[in-house]
Amino acid sequence: MNQGRDNKKLNTKKNWGINFTIIAVVLAAAIALLLNNSGDKESSIPPLHERERVTSKMIHEPIQPIRMPDHIDRKKVKLGDHLFHDVRLSVDNTISCATCHDLASAGDDGLRIAVGINGVEGSVNTPTVFNSGLQIAQFWDGRAETLEEQATIPIHNPKEMGSSWSQVVGKIGKDPAYLATFSQLYNDAITAKNIQDAIATFERSLLTVNSPFDRFLLGDKNAISSEEKEGYRLFKDYGCTSCHQGAAVGGNMFQQFGVFRDYFTDHPIENRADFGRYNITGSEEDRWKFKVPSLRLVTLTAPYFHNGRAKTLEQAVKIMGKYQLGREIPDHDVTLIIKFLETLAGEYQGKPLREFHED
Repeated sequence: MNQGRDNKKLNTKKNWGINFTIIAVVLAAAIALLLNNSGDKESSIPPLHERERVTSKMIHEPIQPIRMPDHIDRKKVKLGDHLFHDVRLSVDNTISCATCHDLASAGDDGLRIAVGINGVEGSVNTPTVFNSGLQIAQFWDGRAETLEEQATIPIHNPKEMGSSWSQVVGKIGKDPAYLATFSQLYNDAITAKNIQDAIATFERSLLTVNSPFDRFLLGDKNAISSEEKEGYRLFKDYGCTSCHQGAAVGGNMFQQFGVFRDYFTDHPIENRADFGRYNITGSEEDRWKFKVPSLRLVTLTAPYFHNGRAKTLEQAVKIMGKYQLGREIPDHDVTLIIKFLETLAGEYQGKPLREFHED
């Protein structure tokens, strides 16, 4: 009996010893965690590997950071890059995709209205090609659902390249370098479909990553200034994010130009392009509707709107306030909003777009 009681006491002491060990380990871990998490959370920057794990679901903001795709065929990107800059895509070998979408000029041409072969003026302002792969459709009226489809329309448009796929394939097919590359990447070598695929693959690679605002979203609270943060607050408070949100800060919906006030009553209609998406659907509810433009490079791509009528960003912000929000935005707030917009431009080929644009 005594031996049984002694064994029971011994076991009890062992259990207490084990429990104390567990408690000590837990307390040590808790103290270490507290020490690691101490400090100013607002100014702390998560380690790079932790920031890379941050997902869109973790970022409770209307705007999301731009991320490079996990998989992209670099050989097709290189081929598409060559085609994008090749004037042989136009009927008279004078115009390439890059003529209107100059990558050194933030992906547009800086003109009010695009100009094609023989100096013929088009009907709308050229949008930037950067981040076009993030958008719901292509062109102001959304008439191309994919980048592949978009690559076809300018080639056939008499006011742009004025050519045809048969002519393009014929000219490209005579180039030994193109023939070798296409044969390596595609089973059927040079075809219209494969040219479209290569150009579209290249355009999907034109993502402007690592902007100051993206770094802010990913945890670097010092990536933007207090004024830029205030501009973002105003951008949200005025309701701009009802249309300009997501990774592209726009480009993911169609919206009427003149929600609270009729823009085309105050501004005369220039051509059928002013009818917007109505030209595509024939639906009266789509009259005056346009694809909401991306604001990622808006500080680098003046003039503004489908008609290029707003020469400055200050004018564009005030017009948006008046016709889209029903608000008169004070000059001070306009200045702060533009300071925020300046944080949206990211990098291309490892170099900030703003520097690339200024060179």
